[in-house]
Amino acid sequence: MTTTRKPFSFRIQYLLLRLLPQHALSRAMYHLARSERPWIKKHLIRYVINAYQVDMTEAVQPDPEQYLSFNTFFTRLLRPDTRPIAANSIISPTDGRISQSGAIDDQQLIQAKGQLYSLTALLGDNTALADTLRNGSYLTIYLAPRDYHRVHMPLSGTLQHMTYIPGDLFSVNTHSAQHIPGLFTRNERLVCTFHTACGPMVVIWVGAIFVGNIETGWAGEVHARSITHWDYADQPHTFVTGDEIGRFNMGSTVIVLFGANQVDLLPAPNGQKIQMGQQIAPLPEPANA
Repeated sequence: MTTTRKPFSFRIQYLLLRLLPQHALSRAMYHLARSERPWIKKHLIRYVINAYQVDMTEAVQPDPEQYLSFNTFFTRLLRPDTRPIAANSIISPTDGRISQSGAIDDQQLIQAKGQLYSLTALLGDNTALADTLRNGSYLTIYLAPRDYHRVHMPLSGTLQHMTYIPGDLFSVNTHSAQHIPGLFTRNERLVCTFHTACGPMVVIWVGAIFVGNIETGWAGEVHARSITHWDYADQPHTFVTGDEIGRFNMGSTVIVLFGANQVDLLPAPNGQKIQMGQQIAPLPEPANA
C-alpha cells in the first residue's frame, strides 16, 4: 500500500484530537442537543440552518420554532414526496455525499486516495462475516450537518445480527479520511447484518465526534462498554426497501456492504451528492428468471 507523509499541520490536529476527551464531549453534546430550554435549542437550530443552508421546506414540520429540542430538529422527518423510492432498485439508505464506492479487493476497501482499510477490522474481527463479503461491493456515504439523518433499508431483508463495536470518535470528514489510517475501523460503530434476496447485506453506522449515539428502530439507543453482539434468529425483524431502520443523533457515515457477484453498483464519482431513495444499483433478476 502506498503511503504519503501527513502534513505537519494535520499531525498537530491529529494529536489534539487524540488528547480531547472525545466521549465526554459527545456525552455533553447528547444532553445539550436534548435540552428543551428555548434559548439553547433556538440558538443551535438557527445556527445550523444558517451555516449549512438547511432546506426546511422538505420537512414535515418546516417551522424551526416548533421543535422541542435541537435533536428533534436534527432527526426531523421529511415529507414522503421529497424522497421517492426508486422502483426495482437497491437504494441509498440516507442523504449525503458518496465518499467511496466500488469493489472490495479481497479484504481491502478504499478509505481515501492512498488509504486502504481491512474488511475484517471494520466488522470487529468477525472473520466469518468478512468471508461472506470477500470480493463483494461497498458504498460509503458521509452525512453533513445539513443532511437528513435517518437511515433506511437499501433493499428488503431480515435482520440477522447486530454488533456494537466501541472505539474512538474522530471526525469522519474528507480531510480526516485522507489522513487518519483505518479511520472507519477505529471509530465507534454499529454493524447490522441482513439476509436479502441478494445474499448478505451489512449496514454500518460509523460514529464520530459529537455522534456517540446511534439509534435503531428495534433496539432504541445502543449503548455498551465493550463489543456486544445481538442475535435475532428467534425474533426476526423484516423490512422492505425504504423502511426506516434507525438514525444518527448528530451526523456521521454509513457504509453498505454486499457479497461477491451479487450487486452491480452504479458508477458514482467521489463527492457526488445522493439522497435517500435514489438508485445505487439495479435490482438483480431472479436466478430462475
